[in-house]
Amino acid sequence: MFTGETCLNRVKPDTREAKTKGESKRGNREVKTDCIFCQIVAGKVPSEIIYQDEAVIAFRDINPQAPTHLVIIPKRHIPSLAQLTEAESSLVGHMVSTANQLAKREGIAESGYRLVINCGKEGGQLVPHLHLHLLGGRKLSDKLD
Repeated sequence: MFTGETCLNRVKPDTREAKTKGESKRGNREVKTDCIFCQIVAGKVPSEIIYQDEAVIAFRDINPQAPTHLVIIPKRHIPSLAQLTEAESSLVGHMVSTANQLAKREGIAESGYRLVINCGKEGGQLVPHLHLHLLGGRKLSDKLD
């Protein structure tokens, strides 16, 4: 299982650095205050969290596109799939495994579901924090756009 840094414990090498826009310090720890998903991880933005472990957190989407629409995010801030390093690649597998378990828990595993990762603006990514959508609970469109 992936055990990377979380959004709340990305340690900066020099803790005397000045605070930059969108970041706040907690001793020698940094939080991305301008990232809504980091704020959910930090417990500063309310959400219906349905699962979490040391690497990921899952919650219901506030604008659901299907009867079941969950979002699975890494606790560590990774802007998009394009910024994922080779060392972090197991994290995506963990996110998919988590989605599979949640699909069973939500009762949609047998009927079918869709997993989506949007990457970048033209790929439809609205929040610059890697995330996986789990959609199901009805017949989904055959179209992908």
